[in-house]
Amino acid sequence: MEELHYKLCFYVPASHVEQVKTAIFEAGAGHLGDYDCCSFQTLGQGQFRPLPGSKPFLGEQDQVEVVEEYRVETLCLESCLQAVISALRLSHPYEEPAIDLWKLERLPGIH
Repeated sequence: MEELHYKLCFYVPASHVEQVKTAIFEAGAGHLGDYDCCSFQTLGQGQFRPLPGSKPFLGEQDQVEVVEEYRVETLCLESCLQAVISALRLSHPYEEPAIDLWKLERLPGIH
């Protein structure tokens, strides 16, 4: 039986995008066939307001902060998923990084 694949998506400030991608690639993310370090990234703006008790990397408590961030998408096998998520969290500057994860299905007609 073929191993499950996941699509991993996260948001990271422009200042740390390469650092975080390097960490997740070294942990096993980004493989597609005979290629590695595969990802797609889109530049945009994120916003958040640090609440009392937070220790924000950027901004101040109770003030809305708008930040230039990249949305990064990549692939990950189930066998390295825990290591990749751990590497992402350790290398990411935010105390609460936004992370999305989708379990992928095989495309019909592809073996």
